[in-house]
Amino acid sequence: MTTEPLKVTDAELSVLKLLWDRGPATIRELTDRLYPGGGTSHYATVQKLLERLAGKGCVERKPQGRSNVYNAAVDRQVLIRDRLRETADKLCEGSLTPLLTHLVGATNLAPEEIAMLRRLVDEQSPEDDGGGA
Repeated sequence: MTTEPLKVTDAELSVLKLLWDRGPATIRELTDRLYPGGGTSHYATVQKLLERLAGKGCVERKPQGRSNVYNAAVDRQVLIRDRLRETADKLCEGSLTPLLTHLVGATNLAPEEIAMLRRLVDEQSPEDDGGGA
């Protein structure tokens, strides 16, 4: 059974990023971070974004006193995976190779990042069949 990839808007993503980076938060706390000095309309916007994210299963809401506290219910890595897969499907006929090749070639990677990529590639490589020269 395949699950539908998560689709979140950029505005929803900004809320998720705060929850991933800062942990559980109330609507007021999120509003203050996203819209410093914002008013009632900004609060309502964040509330609506959280409702939509909850409907998608991306956030959880827990009552705490007179407020609700929201927490990310989806892992950042899951969303990254889904977004990259969707981009590869749209632009590269499903192949991640052109996408990854471009990203690596267009970026100055730190030595630690290069080492991590090498480990990942090595883990994906088929086992040596012992038939070497």
